[in-house]
Amino acid sequence: PQFLHVVTKKGQGYKLAEADPVAYHGPGKFDPAVGLQQSTSASKPTFTQVFGDWLCDMAAADDRLVGITPAMREGSGMVAFEQRFPHRYFDVGIAEQHAVTFAAGLACEGLKPVVAIYSTFLQRGYDQLIHDVAIQNLPVVFALDRAGLVGADGATHAGAYDISYLRCIPNLSVACPADENECRQLLSTAFAQNSPVAVRYPRGVGAGVPVRNTLDALPFGKGEIRRSGQRIAILAFGTLLYPALEAAKALDATVVNMRWAKPLDVVLLLQVAAGHEALVTVEEGAVMGGAGSAVLEALAGAGMTRPVLQLGLRDAFIEHGDPAKLLALEGLDAPGIEAAVRARFALAQAL
Repeated sequence: PQFLHVVTKKGQGYKLAEADPVAYHGPGKFDPAVGLQQSTSASKPTFTQVFGDWLCDMAAADDRLVGITPAMREGSGMVAFEQRFPHRYFDVGIAEQHAVTFAAGLACEGLKPVVAIYSTFLQRGYDQLIHDVAIQNLPVVFALDRAGLVGADGATHAGAYDISYLRCIPNLSVACPADENECRQLLSTAFAQNSPVAVRYPRGVGAGVPVRNTLDALPFGKGEIRRSGQRIAILAFGTLLYPALEAAKALDATVVNMRWAKPLDVVLLLQVAAGHEALVTVEEGAVMGGAGSAVLEALAGAGMTRPVLQLGLRDAFIEHGDPAKLLALEGLDAPGIEAAVRARFALAQAL
């Protein structure tokens, strides 16, 4: 046997990247002769920043909280947490399986672990999620960044499958915040549970809803009606609530912010279904086995029959590209949702 040890240097050959390998890991477009330029314009906080701020605030309020990352400190927004709480921060390296099992062990000893992990990377720790966390019903929060389409990273990093692969696991709950403030609130809801909860949120910015600097939680497993309309009810899971609301204006449709893919708010679902001719589910995730499938299962279980249009990511690997353009290509922007509803239910354009 022979052992080959290769030492690599991140950014090798480009001095600016060698000096700041973290900033140049995924920089987007820039002038190589000039390097990265700091933006001077004020921008909305990303979901990642919202999570990082919540993590620090909750850690200050509850000394049981510990943060775990599989080598994604910057990508998951944990830089400030490591600086403020170095003894409660654990980077286990590129070892997602160990991150999940390590969290289970800490939870067994009375701590409250928060595992910050990309949706696509949790797939690597699926066995540990089931056997080490869920079977023991341990209070671990999974902060799933990059849920849905991620843009330039393409199919390998798209968080298209987490609702499908998580909601079938007993004891585990799945929250789908619609905007930045809900993300913070649902993280607090998840942390308050004595069972495992995943909170999925996308890459980048959301609708620009102001984030309240509190640790207030939302009711567990409950959704809300955001718009009342006629005939059609759109059930939105996550950030697609806002294009759904825009489409609903043209359709005069009801819009429900479901918030939870599991447990599904079945009481609200049946109430809405009873008052409408048809339902539309919208999610930034795989249609197969996703939140729309959960709605169909709940309706069948209640013996209620309603036409249901499921909108989400098709059964294909989605290519890389601008996220807004990709969502439009998938028919998940406001015009796409409106067109799909009109086509499926033969609604007149005059509506």
